[in-house]
Amino acid sequence: MHAIGTASRLSGVGIETIRFYERSGVIPRPARAANGRRLYTDAEIARLRFLKKCRDLGFSLAEARALRELSENAGADCAGAAALARAHRDKVRARIAELQRLDAALGELMQNCADGNAACPLLHAIANA
Repeated sequence: MHAIGTASRLSGVGIETIRFYERSGVIPRPARAANGRRLYTDAEIARLRFLKKCRDLGFSLAEARALRELSENAGADCAGAAALARAHRDKVRARIAELQRLDAALGELMQNCADGNAACPLLHAIANA
């Protein structure tokens, strides 16, 4: 059994995030020592590590929770996880396209600045958008 600080260090999840996950029901509340301190098992730390990896991949907390639940269901197949991953990947690709449009717009505005105009076209374009 590990204290919350050790669980945090071993899982890579911050202490306040662990407490938030407990309050919001993302993870079950851990056992408590006689002094009231939280005690985490290796399995609970592995669960925290799994959630951290999901969050690092950009999954929402709800998606990470759903993936965790799927991972803990011995009879689960890959279809549910694949559906969640596919939907998330679609969102990532849409965001990439949005960022590419933003990059092109900023490049165009910056090119106007490179033309040596006395008045800054970039600032004018932003102010008049």
